[in-house]
Amino acid sequence: MTAAGAPRVSILLPCRDAEPFLGACIESLAAQSEPRFEVLALDDGSRDGTGSLLRAWAERDGRVRLVERDGSGIVAALRRLSGEARAPLLARMDADDITHPDRLAAQLRLLARRPGIAACGTGVRYFPRPRRGSGYLRYERWINGLTEPAAVERDLFVECPIAHPTLMVRRDAFEAVGGYRDTGGPEDYDLILRLSAAGCRMTNVPQILHEWRLGPHRLSELSDRYGPDAFRRLKIAYLANGRIPEGRPLVIWGAGRVGKAFARGWLERGGPAGRARPVEAFVDLDPRKIGQSIHGAVVLRPEDLPAFGAPARPYMLLAVGTPGARSEIREALEALGYQEIEDYRAVA
Repeated sequence: MTAAGAPRVSILLPCRDAEPFLGACIESLAAQSEPRFEVLALDDGSRDGTGSLLRAWAERDGRVRLVERDGSGIVAALRRLSGEARAPLLARMDADDITHPDRLAAQLRLLARRPGIAACGTGVRYFPRPRRGSGYLRYERWINGLTEPAAVERDLFVECPIAHPTLMVRRDAFEAVGGYRDTGGPEDYDLILRLSAAGCRMTNVPQILHEWRLGPHRLSELSDRYGPDAFRRLKIAYLANGRIPEGRPLVIWGAGRVGKAFARGWLERGGPAGRARPVEAFVDLDPRKIGQSIHGAVVLRPEDLPAFGAPARPYMLLAVGTPGARSEIREALEALGYQEIEDYRAVA
């Protein structure tokens, strides 16, 4: 392979003990229909043959640059790689994944056609295929449906709406929000939330262009920084920082496991600026829960909402675990005249 002019996109590729998978990753990048890219590869302390594979790749392809490892983990590696990038667009790739030959070209076309979009991902397919009923399959279906900026913003606090190894972001937007940072939680979701908070619009290419590998080697399986509690803390921090209007009663729709966990996290954090903003009520459809008290807040029926908190209209967080339930609640709230984002947000 030979370079074709200045790179249009810089691919950030941190690697650690990736020898079993790296060959397939390299082949998928070598097969890209868009040749004007550079790969910035960093071996972050591998104990296998990852370094040798990267050196051999760089020797045969002038678009590959090896960056001296920092040795401080994934966030430090990404900060080092992004600082070395030369292109106006940054893209991510994981060393254990396989990307479709048209991935870069499709994302470049989208960003060229829609200059108001700051970042985009692509549709994904997990492999090996998870068992039916797996949470991975639910996440796959959900993220592959987020193909417009409005859908990404709508579900921003459900989960990370762009699969990190598919991310392509304009460098000026990335740098304006401070790039990657280490908060002790998921660095990818933190970046997406900061881009959104800065007014950046994001979406996903409506095609499955990335094969996302599952296995016990994944950081998401090995580190608490990618666990449910870490994601919830991050969601609550950003919601509390101006995403929920002041002066309106805060209500959580969902008195089950998800709603209780979210309320507990909210109360433990203390709301904006460390001041405790109470959850004033819960809403649920289960008649057995109506009238109960959770964290000092009463559980209401949906039909009780119009009168609750008057004259101020409640602001609601839809804290339910399944997309089907979210859709039903959205329909019910629309019938009551509530508008998404203005009057409520979905969380998980």
